[in-house]
Order: sequence, then structure tokens, then C-alpha cells
Amino acid sequence: MNSFLTDHQMASLVEAIQTAENHSSGEIRIHIDATTEGNNAEIAFEVFKRLCKDQTAEKNAVLFHVNFEQKYLTIIGDEGIHEKVHQHFWEKMHDEITAAFSHGNFHDGLKNAVLETGLELKKYFPIAGENPNELSNEITFS
Repeated sequence: MNSFLTDHQMASLVEAIQTAENHSSGEIRIHIDATTEGNNAEIAFEVFKRLCKDQTAEKNAVLFHVNFEQKYLTIIGDEGIHEKVHQHFWEKMHDEITAAFSHGNFHDGLKNAVLETGLELKKYFPIAGENPNELSNEITFS
């Protein structure tokens, strides 16, 4: 299903999501797409709508949608994210991930991005009281 990340690396990414989410009320998802042959941006948004959109109280979910075969990455945030986190942050994040990918560092690129996203979300979505896990931390595939 996925030849770019080992089982151990995927487990490490799930741990990184958990760590990042411990910094804020934001939620982070990773979806790896190995089947899309059409418009990656449209497919990524459909995946975002299914997995993330309007599923958090503060509308602060982020999706990292990756298609390794087609060398495609998109980062999508819900409405609450767009109101607070500047586009420059996401552009920088995209550049850092794709630079890591270009050197074959798929795991490190995603892991660093997830952890950095958690720190950025902490600025705008600090934990106040309980911090329920509103979305699964598991990596999804298509």
C-alpha cells in the first residue's frame, strides 16, 4: 500500500501527531493517496471534507494530503485555521516538506511539518481545560 514509509515510520508519524496535538486544541491528519489519477487538488479537498471539515469545535483541523507517486502535496486547513494562521506559514511548510521529499526524506519531512504545525497552532488555539481528541490520529490511505 505504501512503499515510501515503513510501518515503523508511520507509527512515528502517528506519535508526532499526538505530540503536536498536545500543544493545542488543533487537530492534524495525514492522508496518503496512491490511487488518484485525476486532479490532485480536487481529490485532496474531497478527502479534507470527508476527514476534517467542520468536525472540530474550533474548526481548526489541518490535513496533509500526500501523493508520493505523483509528487504532490497539499496542506488544507479548516476555516478557523485560515482566520488565524497566515498563508506564509503554510507556504514555508510546503517548501520545507517538498525539499525533504526531493532528498528522499519522506518521514522526516512529514514529521517535522507535523511538529512545527503543532507549535504554530499552539499560538492561536491554546489548550483551555480539557483537550479532547476530536479526530483520529491514524494515517489514512486511498
